[in-house]
Amino acid sequence: MSNIYEFDCKNAQGNAVSLSEYRNKVLLIVNTASKCGFTPQYEGLNNLHLKYSDKDFSVLGFPCNQFGKQEPGTNQEIQEFCSINFQIEFPVFGKIDVNGPTADPLYQYLTEKKPGLLGSKNIKWNFTKFLVDQNGNVTARFAPKTKPEDIEKKINALLK
Repeated sequence: MSNIYEFDCKNAQGNAVSLSEYRNKVLLIVNTASKCGFTPQYEGLNNLHLKYSDKDFSVLGFPCNQFGKQEPGTNQEIQEFCSINFQIEFPVFGKIDVNGPTADPLYQYLTEKKPGLLGSKNIKWNFTKFLVDQNGNVTARFAPKTKPEDIEKKINALLK
């Protein structure tokens, strides 16, 4: 695969969504969890999404239960949690794995293109973030502790 637009991902209802729907947009792709110490980052992610959505930017959330079993809910429960607690307006897809033999192909691609520290391809924890430019190229990877607002300058640079 040459860019992320070639991938299909399942939405919360289990239907395939082609990432080509996000062609020409800057994307921030994040593995999320509802019961994590980083869960309050949902607010910052939503704020970025709302602030820049009219400038061809979107956050894409991918719930994952591989880290401390901090996303135990069903896809419907995750959607309700995001809506009730954070009024999330960005797409939150169906729950996936991001590491190991069952890792979603999108995450295999993301970690191949932007490995972590010391070349590690594994996602270390919830709320690891990948920034993707308008051409579908992975340009940066951010640790879970990196707050969404700390990525804003890099998003702005790609939107210009």
